[in-house]
Amino acid sequence: MTQSEEQPRVVVNDRRRIDPDTGEVRPPAADEAEASTGSGRHAAPEDAPASGTLDVEEVPAADVTEVPEAPETSTAPAGEAVADDPAVALKAQLDERTADLQRLTAEYANYRKRIERDRELVVANAKAQVAGELLAVLDDIERAGAHGDLTGAFKAVADKLVSALHGTGLEPFGHEGEEFDPAVHEAVQHSTSPDVGGPTVTAVLRRGYRFGERVLRPAMVAVTDHEPAAEPAADDQQQD
Repeated sequence: MTQSEEQPRVVVNDRRRIDPDTGEVRPPAADEAEASTGSGRHAAPEDAPASGTLDVEEVPAADVTEVPEAPETSTAPAGEAVADDPAVALKAQLDERTADLQRLTAEYANYRKRIERDRELVVANAKAQVAGELLAVLDDIERAGAHGDLTGAFKAVADKLVSALHGTGLEPFGHEGEEFDPAVHEAVQHSTSPDVGGPTVTAVLRRGYRFGERVLRPAMVAVTDHEPAAEPAADDQQQD
């Protein structure tokens, strides 16, 4: 015989009258009923367990049937299991890095647009400043052409200068016959005439220039307003 077969097993008999699970009174067992009917015949031993208690008896190992243990189940929360999954953790890190990369890409694109816009503004301001310094030269060239002094090599150089300035974005304005605009015209002379329907530029004393949407210098002009025709005299009407 082995050592495990020699040692007795302990068996617990539940003799409690009230079921601890349901709270109901249990029916008396057969041995208890027999003991109650033979009252006085056999006295209960002094060391007998009281009613409603647990009896512990030693039973030989051969009379005890081993009950297989239930497999252990994991009681870890679902969140811990997900957190322990390396694939889930790797995907979370990948999503975070992707969001950071997208944010940095958008910030860099906005930075490039802002830098390009500022660079174009600086270049446009520099061109406008240079063109503004040469407006007096353009006035001299225009007056020389009006007097017939713009001939020969001087005319060729002047034409190249004017073409280069126009190519950078410089645009002249202020012509006879156009409607007067106080935003771009500076009126230095004023007259009236029935031949015009409203304020009209009738003479350009100095050409105006703009660079893009920026007015470098307003045009100095003479303006003529509309004047209604004079009514015939009363005596002329009587003669007719």
